[in-house]
Amino acid sequence: MRTTRTVPARPVLSTALALGTAGSLLLAPQPAVAKPGPPVHREAALDRHAALTPASAARRALAGAGDATGPVADDGRGYPRRQVLTPDPENPADKSIKLGLTPYHAIAPRLNALQALGDRVSVEVTGRSAGGHRLYLVTVTAPETTRQTRAQARMRELIENAPALAAKSPGLRKTYKTPVFLNNNIHGNEWEGTDASLKLIEKLATANDGRTRDLLAHSRLYFNITANPDGRIAGTRANANGFDMNRDFVTASQPEVRAMRQIMVDKQPAVMLDLHGYVNGTLIEPTTPPHGENYEYDLFLKNTYANALGMESAVNGLGYTPAKDGVEPAQIPFRDQEEGWDDWPPVFTPQYAAFHGTVAAHTVEIPLAVNNEEYDTLPVTELRRRSAINVDVAGAALRATLDFVRSRRTALLADQIEVFRRGAAGAAQVPVSEQTVPGVPGIGPEDVYTTTFPRAYVLPAPGTATARLVDHLLANDVRVTRAAHPFRLAGTTYPRGSYVVDMHQPKRGLANALLADGRDISGKVSVMYDISGWSLGRLWGASVGTLPGLPYGVLLPVRAAAPVSYVAPRGDLRLRLDDPAEVAALNSLLRKGVKARGAADGSAIVPGSARGQAAEAARTYGVAFRTTKLTGTTPLHRTRVAAAVTPGELFALREMNFEVTPVSTDVLNAGFDWSSVDVLFASTDLDNADLTREARTALDAFLAGHGLVGRGVTGAALGSATGLLAAKPVEGNGDANGVVRVRNSAGALMSGAPDHGFVYAPVWFTDLGPKVRVEQSYATGNPLVSGHWRAAQDGSGGPADAAGRASVISGPRAVLFGTEPLFRDHPKGEFAQVGRALFSVARATGTR
Repeated sequence: MRTTRTVPARPVLSTALALGTAGSLLLAPQPAVAKPGPPVHREAALDRHAALTPASAARRALAGAGDATGPVADDGRGYPRRQVLTPDPENPADKSIKLGLTPYHAIAPRLNALQALGDRVSVEVTGRSAGGHRLYLVTVTAPETTRQTRAQARMRELIENAPALAAKSPGLRKTYKTPVFLNNNIHGNEWEGTDASLKLIEKLATANDGRTRDLLAHSRLYFNITANPDGRIAGTRANANGFDMNRDFVTASQPEVRAMRQIMVDKQPAVMLDLHGYVNGTLIEPTTPPHGENYEYDLFLKNTYANALGMESAVNGLGYTPAKDGVEPAQIPFRDQEEGWDDWPPVFTPQYAAFHGTVAAHTVEIPLAVNNEEYDTLPVTELRRRSAINVDVAGAALRATLDFVRSRRTALLADQIEVFRRGAAGAAQVPVSEQTVPGVPGIGPEDVYTTTFPRAYVLPAPGTATARLVDHLLANDVRVTRAAHPFRLAGTTYPRGSYVVDMHQPKRGLANALLADGRDISGKVSVMYDISGWSLGRLWGASVGTLPGLPYGVLLPVRAAAPVSYVAPRGDLRLRLDDPAEVAALNSLLRKGVKARGAADGSAIVPGSARGQAAEAARTYGVAFRTTKLTGTTPLHRTRVAAAVTPGELFALREMNFEVTPVSTDVLNAGFDWSSVDVLFASTDLDNADLTREARTALDAFLAGHGLVGRGVTGAALGSATGLLAAKPVEGNGDANGVVRVRNSAGALMSGAPDHGFVYAPVWFTDLGPKVRVEQSYATGNPLVSGHWRAAQDGSGGPADAAGRASVISGPRAVLFGTEPLFRDHPKGEFAQVGRALFSVARATGTR
């Protein structure tokens, strides 16, 4: 249940499918389709700017061991594709055992047995989880020869690359196998989708009825058996990194999400199901408003609503009742609710899938809770009764979806082609209405969400942030080009090497979702389900603009961002600390004993004698060291951080190569060795009032000679209680979130910082003490650019109250943030603000 709060490149076609005289599909030589795929060395590109911590290095070593782990893209082999999986060690602590469900260690043997049942089941290992566990993709389809499999791949490429041609192909309509993606267990403690899928696969492997044969002859069914093995084993919602992966699809920071993303890119599913729990009665999307404005919602709603009705009938037809079983009738939010369960942000799996041509995508919440408090308090017999019902309900939803696919295969394929055709042609979106989406009752103006796509986006400034964003676009299957020569449009000259994203492309919706500002939807609904602003164009530190047209003859497709690493050949070196990769590079040098110094503008000065180490860091992290005559003012040292932070903040700190030790109230009360760290970063789970006398004394003693970086009311309360920074934190509406305009000071902390930030339950500071400096403030007027931020019912806490107020403040040995600069690995352009703050307070206290 939601709570209120990436593999080698696909080949570019050198041939295209052409229509034969009798409507058959023939191979005819054609000019290559100008489609740059994801970077050839995709993982290397994704990790170019990430710090290689010992933990991540260990996980990567583990990921290379055991069974074959490789691309999920079709590699030319036919089906089935046999793979004998080595078993995992038995783990009696696996939390699914108590529920009578399949523990993770039993999955590999089960998949081996399923492959042995016949010639319909194939298994691939698509990657490893954050905790090092294998991710299994099972394909169920009728057998295919190598020639047939290659023909399927060519048809799939044609659908995306030449949708107008694909739409006219009777041969394609007759022979293409509709891809279906069935995703399970993305929240680790919502287990039962995995077991329902295993049961269904077993049935499909051997059933000989006409419906099954017809389904498998005309479809490929892709089952992601458990998207979150770490959480399945541990009984946690999140993976081993502490991430809720059903919030991660904009950034794809987690390996499991990158694996799911690649499945969607390579398999191009027309239909997908994401099985969750627990909402009683079973909740089946489509959703309430607001609806994502960047996808083709008319096609999406038509198919999603029709499939929801079928799933509802199948679930209710199981015969479970409230009185006897505790199971309420199924519900469809679009039909049954006013608001509160939206599909606005593409952070959720089904909403993200829509950008890859999925025209029917659903979250399905099975009914009976067996996690969290229920897991710990209910008798085992009751837990197993509930789990058995949940498996039955999930199975009904799966079977109904396959019936839907079998009966509407041709229409689904036509709608997927139309999604890509509209994008490639730059066609207007079609607003939903009872006329444009017949058969869906209750459509009103509250359901109409469309946007205006620019002709193109341009990223004119080379650098680390731009390279990261370009590689991210490519990994998401967005096409990017680069100017071979300078060009001039609408009175502006753009340099050679500028990146251009032509918005006449099949996946324009995803390109726009990632690059556009978004919009302020505060007036549309009273509250949002999760984040409602996420613009990478504003938050990743790269310069992103729009173009009214395309320059003629100068754009070339790219497969990866051009390298940006550079080291000046002579003199001392200056490293801007505007980007997390630059902070990571500096930390790598400091660990090696390089004598760097901090400059007044916040940058780091590296002596020319360390040019060799700088060159290695530049290659590893994709950063530039420029020549400088600055000498720096104060020495920089390794900064060891005690961190009472969220999982996202911990992940970001480690990405920047800080040496981090997690702490909390409980950890400090148990006795903590403060000599092992230099700085405290606190944003959560550290309450001064709840510390024992001994723990409080030790903390006070540490902060008497060391620095504090804090975020939100927790950090401010600690700063106030310890006398480090006198300021009053003011909490805005706790439901607010989004992209905001900010004004930065010219000092060392914020020099070069983006003029936009991110907030989630925003905070600002008043009643500032005499030694407090305002480093950043919310912009005047309405600071919200995109997202949802209303005042509370009493009129307080809205953006008008925050306008012009301090959002980041500092003192001699402390820095406090009211924004969310490290939120979910999300606002990359703000990460360095925290890095600079940690270095700043460490310098101020003379740390080591």
